Formats: sequence, structure tokens, C-alpha cells
Amino acid sequence: MDRTLLPTRMPERASSDRAVLDALLDEVLLAHVGLVLPEGPLVLPIGFARDGDRLIFHGSTGSRWLRVLASGVDACVTVTALEAIKVARSAFESGMRYRSACLFGRCTPLTGAEAAHALDLFTDRVLPGRTAEVRPSTRRERAATMVLAFPIEEWSVKTADGFPEDPAEDVAGDAWAGVVPLATGYGAPIPSPDLRDGIPVPPSVRALTGR
Repeated sequence: MDRTLLPTRMPERASSDRAVLDALLDEVLLAHVGLVLPEGPLVLPIGFARDGDRLIFHGSTGSRWLRVLASGVDACVTVTALEAIKVARSAFESGMRYRSACLFGRCTPLTGAEAAHALDLFTDRVLPGRTAEVRPSTRRERAATMVLAFPIEEWSVKTADGFPEDPAEDVAGDAWAGVVPLATGYGAPIPSPDLRDGIPVPPSVRALTGR
């Protein structure tokens, strides 16, 4: 069962709506995972995919920190979508528009058909339709890949939107205030230098870039 954690500062920015969390997790491609190793804390970026009520991570079986996660240690996963810069009439009131989430839990290793399904899901999450365009992973590749599931059970979501909230004396001044949106997108596909002639850009890439 989900358990929402509310921040103690600016609780009005928090949301207990699971749909808000899912929308953020389905949009952002990169998370940061925090854990504690014997020599100290560590935070690393990692790609992920949401599979219903869990997140999917994967990486090399040779990764030490991934093996620590697989052992079931406590972990924190953070995801952020930065959307704009809020330009206030003072440096103090300036800030950002963003949506962010923190999730808390422990990873569970996936194996066999479940791991294969999770890897396909991850591939199609990043590039929808790609698994149908490429060969299946080999047994050696699967053996070299660790797949972890992280439950979506304990989490918090925070959203900062709107415009700068300047005090009246600053509003009466001459400084400009407003919002500068941050735009992200995909550019034109760049073929690999060793791509053979005559191989077209596949549908999955064309759909992603709109070209």
C-alpha cells in the first residue's frame, strides 16, 4: 500500500495524488539512487522505467553498488523535472518551476522471464517500439545484466509552479519579473559512422524525433 510522506517545509507544494507521481515517473528518463556503502554514502544516476507499482533498474553484474542494492539495503530514489526559471525582482525570491519525487524502499533482483520482460519494457520505455526492430539479447548478454525492481510504496511528490511572489515594495520597483520556460526535445538522428549504406532511420526513432 502506498504511503505518502509530506514535507515539513512548504507542505502546500506536496501532493498525495499517485497519478501525479506516475506522470512524473513516466516522463523523466533519469533518476538518482542514494545508498550507503561501508565507506560512506553514495548517489548515482541511473536510467529507469516504471512497471506498474515498481521501478526497473538494470546494469552490469560487475557493478559493486548494484550488487549492494540487490542485497536489499535501504535506498532512496529521486526524480526531478525542471520546467522553468522563476525570475523575481530580487535574488532572494528567484527560484525554479519543477516537479520532484523521492521514493524509499529496497530493491529486489529479477531473474529469468521476469528479468527479460523488464529489460524489454525498459527499452520500449526509452524508445517505444524498439524491441521489435532489434535482435533478442543473447544468453551471454542476459547473464551479464543485473535487473532490479524497486517498489513504489513510500514516496513524496513536490511541485513548485506559478510566478515569483515578490513583496509589494519590490513590485512597485523597476526590476523585471516573470518566468523563463525550459524547453527540451530531440534533434535530428545522427547515424553511426559504421552504419552500412541503405539502412533507413527506423520507425521508433522517427516517431521519437518527429522526422
